[in-house]
Amino acid sequence: MYEKTISIRVSGRVQNVGFRYHAKEAAIGFGLRGFIKNLSDGTVYVEVVGTSLAIELFCDWCRKGPDWARVKDVFICNLPDQDYTGFVIK
Repeated sequence: MYEKTISIRVSGRVQNVGFRYHAKEAAIGFGLRGFIKNLSDGTVYVEVVGTSLAIELFCDWCRKGPDWARVKDVFICNLPDQDYTGFVIK
């Protein structure tokens, strides 16, 4: 099964609202591997590896986020292949 790696940068009210915790649950539920972390500019940065369908579903989730989040923009970039095991919050 073909996998790809992407980065996602989410802006808006996405810190201090449980975004990383819920994103981790979503990513694991979709069978994705990678990591998520807060950036100093107030955005959230994610790198994920998985199938195109799983990544598409996760990106859709990121456009909404958890109930308390207010997502403004989601920027997605393709990355060179990565070999992550599991999904972690950094």
